[in-house]
Amino acid sequence: MPIKIPRELPAYDTLSNEYIFAMTEDRAESQDIRSLRVGIINLMPTTIDTEIQLLRLLGNSPLQVDITFLNMGSHTSKNAPPGHLEKFYISAEEVMNRKVRFDGMIITGAPVETLPFEEVDYWDELVKIIEYSQKNVFSCLHICWGAQAGLYCNYGIPKYKLDKKLFGVFPHTVKDQRHLLFRGFDDEFLAPQSRHTASDRDKIAAEKRLTILSETPQAGVFIASARGGREIYVTGHMEYDPLTLDREYKRDVAKGLPIEVPINYYPDNDPSKPPIVRWRAHANLFFNNWLNFVYQETPYNLDDLGENDEFIGWGL
Repeated sequence: MPIKIPRELPAYDTLSNEYIFAMTEDRAESQDIRSLRVGIINLMPTTIDTEIQLLRLLGNSPLQVDITFLNMGSHTSKNAPPGHLEKFYISAEEVMNRKVRFDGMIITGAPVETLPFEEVDYWDELVKIIEYSQKNVFSCLHICWGAQAGLYCNYGIPKYKLDKKLFGVFPHTVKDQRHLLFRGFDDEFLAPQSRHTASDRDKIAAEKRLTILSETPQAGVFIASARGGREIYVTGHMEYDPLTLDREYKRDVAKGLPIEVPINYYPDNDPSKPPIVRWRAHANLFFNNWLNFVYQETPYNLDDLGENDEFIGWGL
């Protein structure tokens, strides 16, 4: 949340130069307040774990956020408990038919990354959702495979298979400290990665509508954005809890799959030791920054959203 101070206060310019969100009294008095509406397309096989991970981060904010979980009518989940989706989710098709609008939307990763996009059974429906978000969601946050899908759907950027799974906790750099998503970030931060594929970095860089915000030589592009924050693509899993990579590693070992110990995760690279969590603070900060951006910039009346509207304010 921003702090409200007089524009004439000497601290205002200093805080602005440090990228601290300070709101003038005039702007604060003109604001209308309401809850944020966030839709979540949960495509992860660990349905309830993913719900908890995302809600933990979205709930660590003074803002009131109304959550709507959406499921895909063209896909039958094999991992959700019986009756869970029917009780707690609504169909994406119903949302689109009713033209429900959201301040923010999250499209998660999915265990289909080695398949061509068009061979995913719910691909056509997901394309409709991504296209729907252009006009009806202020900011859409794509995570892991969801980011690859969004980049392919919106910009035709392909993915390719890596020589081996990118697996572990990697350092990432911030390319623009002024960007509102990175307020309060250190120059380098850690985040989990768990994927067999990557989107083409050269094509991302060549696409003038996209901006690379964070990357690393080890893990490639980590965060990119478009339309002034209306689209955000995160290739890793800042939402992961302390033991998610541990469970993935032990699952693959039990199946006899070729999997290496996740990098920079266990003390002394020893899977018998409890992992060290070093990404939680920046994960909370990132989601708080995203919510704050959405809160400050979404029109009070969501009917005022437009496909071509672009936030071009300070810090972007």
